[in-house]
Amino acid sequence: MYAVRLWSVRHARGLNRFYQAFEKAMVALHPLWAKIGYDKLEKPFQVLEKTSKGFLFDCQMCGQCALSSTGMNCPKNLRNGPCGGVRPNGNCEVKPEMKCVWVQGWQGAALMDDGLAKIRVVQLPVDNSIKGKSAWLRVVRMTKKVGEFAPKPAKVSAAKPAAAKPVAVQASEGKAA
Repeated sequence: MYAVRLWSVRHARGLNRFYQAFEKAMVALHPLWAKIGYDKLEKPFQVLEKTSKGFLFDCQMCGQCALSSTGMNCPKNLRNGPCGGVRPNGNCEVKPEMKCVWVQGWQGAALMDDGLAKIRVVQLPVDNSIKGKSAWLRVVRMTKKVGEFAPKPAKVSAAKPAAAKPVAVQASEGKAA
């Protein structure tokens, strides 16, 4: 698996371009996904996603994929830079036999179009309530604003309506009505 991760870093530009095209195709297929039902698609997509991203990036299926921004996955689930335990040789504190994924992430980001800008974007902390869910389907739902990402209806205020103000009547300059 580690050899595949190193391959993924070396091929970050191509993988990123592939993902951008893949994401556009996924979003374009929204009518099909909606017709089938996102709930029915969740399990098959989890399997596909875990298999492919697990193989290439050691994905932990957090449900909020940052791989297109960072190109890697930290064993500590750190999403905004390395921990304080990076060894002097650049290896990981948790898995001393492997390079810190953030060291590799910066190397991969340098190869990607806009990669250095993307890796600097602060990622939100992992929301463990969606761990194990398909991030691919989540991106489609976010883009199309469906499901939990649908616009919320405006709340009707329960407050009393404002009292009507008296309307000033203008004189009609001596004309009878």
